[in-house]
Amino acid sequence: MPRTVLVTGATGTLGHHVVPEATEAGHHVRALSRRDRVGYTGVHWHQADLLKPDTLDAALDGVDVVVHCATQATGTKDIRAARNLIEAVRRRGVGHLVYISIVGIEDIPLPYYKTKLRVEQALASSGIGHTILRATQFHELIEKMFSAQRFSPVLWALRGVSFQPIDTRDVASRLVSLIDAEPAGRVPDIGGPSVHSHPDLGRMYLSAHNSHRRVARFTIPGRIVAGYRSGANLTRENAVEGTSFEDYLAAAG
Repeated sequence: MPRTVLVTGATGTLGHHVVPEATEAGHHVRALSRRDRVGYTGVHWHQADLLKPDTLDAALDGVDVVVHCATQATGTKDIRAARNLIEAVRRRGVGHLVYISIVGIEDIPLPYYKTKLRVEQALASSGIGHTILRATQFHELIEKMFSAQRFSPVLWALRGVSFQPIDTRDVASRLVSLIDAEPAGRVPDIGGPSVHSHPDLGRMYLSAHNSHRRVARFTIPGRIVAGYRSGANLTRENAVEGTSFEDYLAAAG
């Protein structure tokens, strides 16, 4: 059934896939942006700022479902933005807020992960209808880890750490499927089609770029990397048959 859907973070890595996917599914899509924009046939762009609560009521007028993909520059702002959105959803009587989170955030004490967990907790205690989908690391993030080292004579990769990278379009498809579902709290996690060690992903990256550099493994102490080494960031039982990291690199050229 067509719904009126507001997508936050509509121009971001994930949001810019959710918007056309939801449109193609027949929903009436409203894309949120801090700046006035046009684009995407059938999409209404609405100018508002999650950090300015007084701008949100108009954006939510008549909305059935919110898909919250936006992130802010700092954890403090991210939490404030989420709380502003939750309060506005409650005021306007929106029936469902869908939130994208990250696999393993309880066991990997990255500041960004702690922020995502606090937003999840705010949703759980809010009393509003909500669904939380956790995903593994996006292909873009894994690629960025390596592209940031383009001037290094070797490609550094974490020893003993594996990732299950997932394509943002596969995550977008799952989020759009939740638009038609009832609020369900936390739903099963979603992960990429296969698990690879960080060095193996590095070798895929070098091969895709026809680079003759070698991968050098290193170890970092501390609880954050220990969390990754434990496999807390993986969800092997919830792998999707989607785009692999190698296929993503090949398509990116």
